[in-house]
Amino acid sequence: MRIAVVGGGPGGLYFSALMKQLDPAHEITVWERNAADDTFGFGVVFSDETLGGIEHADPVIFQAMQREFARWDDIDVHYRGRTHTSGGHGFAAMSRKRLLRILQRRCAELGVRAHFRTEAPDVERLAAEHDVVVACDGANSAVRSRFAGAFAPNVETRRCKYIWLGTDLVFDAFRFDIAETPYGIMQLHGYPFSREASTFIVELHEDVWKRAGFADFDATTPVEPGASDEKSIGLIRELFADVLDGHSVVANNSRWLNFRTVRCESWRHRNVVLLGDAAHTAHFSIGSGTKLAMEDALALAACLHQHPGRDAALEAYELERRPVVTSTQRAAQASLEWFENIRQYTHQDPPQFAFNLLTRSRRVTYDNLRMRDPEFVAGLDTWFARDHTEVRPPMFQPVKLGPLELPNRVVVSPMDMYRATDGVPNDFHLVHLGSKAMGGAGLVMTEMVCVSGPGRITPGCTGLYSPAQEEGWRRVVDFVHRNSQARIGVQLGHAGRKGSTKLMWEGIDEPLPEGGWEVVGPSPIPYSEVNQVPRELTAAELAEIRQQFVSCADAAARAGFDVLELHCAHGYLLSSFISPLSNQRTDAYGGSLANRLRYPLEVFDAVREVWPADRPMTVRISATDWFEGGIDADDAVEIARAFAEHGAAGIDVSTGQVLRAERPAFGRSYQTPYADRIRNEVGREHGTAVIAVGAISSHDDVNSLILAGRADLCALGRTHLHDPHWTLHAAAEQDYSGPGAVWPDPFLAGRRRPQTGRTEDPKPRLELIRSGGTTTAHTRWVPDQRPTAP
Repeated sequence: MRIAVVGGGPGGLYFSALMKQLDPAHEITVWERNAADDTFGFGVVFSDETLGGIEHADPVIFQAMQREFARWDDIDVHYRGRTHTSGGHGFAAMSRKRLLRILQRRCAELGVRAHFRTEAPDVERLAAEHDVVVACDGANSAVRSRFAGAFAPNVETRRCKYIWLGTDLVFDAFRFDIAETPYGIMQLHGYPFSREASTFIVELHEDVWKRAGFADFDATTPVEPGASDEKSIGLIRELFADVLDGHSVVANNSRWLNFRTVRCESWRHRNVVLLGDAAHTAHFSIGSGTKLAMEDALALAACLHQHPGRDAALEAYELERRPVVTSTQRAAQASLEWFENIRQYTHQDPPQFAFNLLTRSRRVTYDNLRMRDPEFVAGLDTWFARDHTEVRPPMFQPVKLGPLELPNRVVVSPMDMYRATDGVPNDFHLVHLGSKAMGGAGLVMTEMVCVSGPGRITPGCTGLYSPAQEEGWRRVVDFVHRNSQARIGVQLGHAGRKGSTKLMWEGIDEPLPEGGWEVVGPSPIPYSEVNQVPRELTAAELAEIRQQFVSCADAAARAGFDVLELHCAHGYLLSSFISPLSNQRTDAYGGSLANRLRYPLEVFDAVREVWPADRPMTVRISATDWFEGGIDADDAVEIARAFAEHGAAGIDVSTGQVLRAERPAFGRSYQTPYADRIRNEVGREHGTAVIAVGAISSHDDVNSLILAGRADLCALGRTHLHDPHWTLHAAAEQDYSGPGAVWPDPFLAGRRRPQTGRTEDPKPRLELIRSGGTTTAHTRWVPDQRPTAP
């Protein structure tokens, strides 16, 4: 096979060496426009997982790399004069220049031809003359640009500025230094990569960058290749003098950059395939682009070797790597956004700030840290319990929702069941909600209870607009209060333009073929092309619907509900007033965000007036419409602030469902960044609890979110459908027993997790010896002695 490799960085060289090793008959040529000893950047970091793959694929390369490694376990977070250290992480770093030399030497030994200081021939010519062309020419890939129509790249430029530097100060661990300067927050990310040097990045928001004068320095820096911004570097020396401690700062083409996230719809076009930064980038705060490129190289080489056809091999490569890269990019996005918004966390106490920073990407979590460094997490649990009576997992600490105290932080999210007849809840609802209440959740929420017949989503929706419905709900509420410590809340709503549809399992959001009713909304804009066009509501009709909400709130109070939530999310009536995608009115209820909020706030105020003062009201909102021109995160903050100012005790932060054409970024805990921002910008100021919801499925997620200060409570839906006793089981799995998770007396015998097989038998002493102890690894990099543990 004739293979052309465009780009002689680590990814291209490693791929070439692997392919030549797999079959010496391959004819492989590498073109690199820079000199063999040119490199931009300083050090690269590898995970143990990646190193395991390298060791298995080419022991010669691995052994040469291993001799160069700086190794350590600790991460230090320096913030407000305090240092918090988390151990057990395991890092290996080395000089990028040394890595290139190792790979170049290996390629030469195997017979790979490499042309340095040489531009690659035209890619069309390469594609015609070779079986495969591998484009690993970096984030600014010329090959990707040449075939942009096929690769369909999307390049997103972010808002922080960063500059990459080196120093002869040898750090002994990974460190984050958060500097509160006169210009704003700046952060230093640093780690050692050799016996003589460390690398560090200074990152700051564009606004801080401008206030510090870096923009003026940058504008006067020469643009020739290799030139560094010496004026900026001089100021950095001053700002981080306490960190550098008199040591020198080394530049290498060091200039301010904005991170650019590269994503491509496809990584292959005919016989041309992208690898590394040419195909994708991930923010430096979660790892190394070199690591991803070398993982790509290993996968591509393996697929080309294993699959008989070129096209099948390239397809298999992308199918294998894309899920891994997508997951990494999702974590990287969370991490970079955390640093972009770091100012919203600087009110936190140093212990919480350190935990928040360490768990920012959602890959490192409460349980993950507890496994790595149990002492660190135990200290955090103690800190979190400072205002409570005992230390326990964060999710089981009590919390106030307005005047109401809940025994823990778990909420059963509102979930429509579509099992009512004429809006009346029945035995199904009693068992559904009663089982979740007995399962230990602190707060159980009903489905959206509709305020009128025409306000239903489907014929199976419940209501609170008749005496029979009120009596049915009283029966459910009484059962919950008699048989559990849970509180129960009602969610009131009106379907609006999303009404008159089939039951979910018959066709979600599809219109009824017969027996339907007219739907209404702020404007005659349907939810989708197949749904009814709603009739625009008049002022008199708005007043009538507002009164329906008030009447149902009165009924909910009589039924004994502890909490009332107003449903202003998911494209239902009140939500459709808030979104510009569904509200194009020209009266006082349309136009600006303040005007679009007017009607939902009028309804909230009217309900609050009749709802008992000693019972809290919450509001569910959609924090983004996942569609261009719709509600975004900035709007969500203002929406939450408006309801908080009107007296909402809690904001339940969901997203989307305003248009069928939405494009949500699904993933684990994918909605929580919106709750995080609202809690830290609105909730803290107004004393309003914030409820996170959306693909939260483990007690690890809940503990992580609560302890990091990203939410006050977590609402879980499908998780409770899978396991109605999820909260009690979460307590058992964490060896917690106490007032935050009370088992009903008849269920006490089930508190201990049943034994599931022989794997849980006690291990023999020989196994314990082989496995070693449980002491947290706190190895730090001490160059003269190699890594040592204090």
